[in-house]
Amino acid sequence: MIHTSYATRGMVVAPHALASQSAIAVLREGGNAIEAMIVAAATIAVAYPHMNSIGGDAFWLIQVPGQPVRALDACGAAAGAANVDWFAARGMREVIPFRGGAAANTVAGTISGWDAAYTLSSQLGGRLPLARLLSDAVGYARDGVPVTRSQYAATVGKCTELEAQPGFARSFLPDGAPPLAGSRFRQPRLAATLEHLARVGLDDFYRGELARSLAADLEAVGSPLRLADLQAQRALWRAPLTLEHSRGTLYNMPPPTQGLVSLLILGLLDRLDHGAVEPEGADYVHLAVEATKQAFAIRDRYLTDPHYMPVDAQSLLADAALQTLAEGVQSHRAAPWPPGRGPADTVWMGAIDEAGCAVSFIQSIYHEFGSGIVLGGSGVNWQNRGCSFSLDARALNVIRPGRKPFHTLNPAIARLRDGRLMVYGSMGGDGQPQSQCAVFTRCAVFGMEPQAAISAPRWLLGRTWGRSSDTLKLESRFAPEVVARLRALGHAVEVLQPFDEAMGHAGCIIRRPDGLLAGGADPRSDGSAAGF
Repeated sequence: MIHTSYATRGMVVAPHALASQSAIAVLREGGNAIEAMIVAAATIAVAYPHMNSIGGDAFWLIQVPGQPVRALDACGAAAGAANVDWFAARGMREVIPFRGGAAANTVAGTISGWDAAYTLSSQLGGRLPLARLLSDAVGYARDGVPVTRSQYAATVGKCTELEAQPGFARSFLPDGAPPLAGSRFRQPRLAATLEHLARVGLDDFYRGELARSLAADLEAVGSPLRLADLQAQRALWRAPLTLEHSRGTLYNMPPPTQGLVSLLILGLLDRLDHGAVEPEGADYVHLAVEATKQAFAIRDRYLTDPHYMPVDAQSLLADAALQTLAEGVQSHRAAPWPPGRGPADTVWMGAIDEAGCAVSFIQSIYHEFGSGIVLGGSGVNWQNRGCSFSLDARALNVIRPGRKPFHTLNPAIARLRDGRLMVYGSMGGDGQPQSQCAVFTRCAVFGMEPQAAISAPRWLLGRTWGRSSDTLKLESRFAPEVVARLRALGHAVEVLQPFDEAMGHAGCIIRRPDGLLAGGADPRSDGSAAGF
């Protein structure tokens, strides 16, 4: 039994324990939650390289006491040359490939987000130097980290499709084979890159010596990205989406993320009286799954770069819109389910400091190891987020120069009516909003403590990382009668392992009105909730 972690002055949760420990050390040194999250983001980019990278994207929700919740969009846009004709000229007319140079078609926005968050931290009185915040990551990249079972399994599973990609074998197949779980894994070029950024500043990734190196290496491997694309990147402060829920006010990221989906699911369940059902029973899972189907239909109809959306995302969370969707949920029959969006590899992390500053953060390279390309000069593994674009000129999400790709990423914050503050989230493609639903409802509606809510058996409708089937997946710890009942309702059920990593890596921290902190990390991950 893993118990909820409690603390009084600060807490961090991450899906890799080294990231949690790096961040809690910063809080102990007097750093704030934003500084703690920067050090956690840097550390986990090194320690969990199959899940995220500084060559990916990131999104932040930040709650400063007495101020509105801020959303920080650190998503990169498509290259200036990236259009349907560019791909057609290279023989790609149906789909954008998942791997290789053509897949590396969007700017990596993560570092721009670190930079913007660091500036905000300084404005709020943060004093720790950037070199301190990157020092753990530099050391782990230079001296090595123990390979997790998750990294080993991902490398073995994807080796065939990735080993021929430029730079992949050099970085991720030392001695010509996947590094064994528990062995030491070093990334010396990435260590040098992080040291360089610590010395000259994060903006160098886009407008300095490092930017020129990245642009040259991207062009050499067949990417449409050029130096001008990197120079145009800026992280953007945005207004978060909000949902007025019976338990409080919920916040999530606006488009191009699927934060709307997470809020829609919770808004629908709030109208379906889900608090009256058993929290691990078939009726609870069924209502959550049917709400998910309604929310995903809205996603697939509307969600894209906000500059191309025909409606305002916030308007879809209005009472009338939610009530109409709720009326489409049938309590005794499963609705049809179209194919999902596909996998995603991501890390979610949360932090709350003694003053009550809270961060919900997510960082990703999309598929395992992103595009598979590791740039020669910098050791940066570049994302493949742009493979979510379409090459159909009539599609909602058609690729265009400077357009932002659709993102499954969405960190969450909730201000509960009883005075508690909650940061929560998960990795896992289509599973992200569903895991958020499980964690939020179990904590805020059913009264469970964070670790119990995260550890309890989970469900997942559709696709996630490592799983491409569109079934309703249940962990085998659900009672047999629950499985049977869901099948009788018409769900195509697939039973997975008791604690299956396909369910994602969820996390949660709750700050009570008296300042006491309670947190939980996912036993399906390599993480921990660290507090002091």
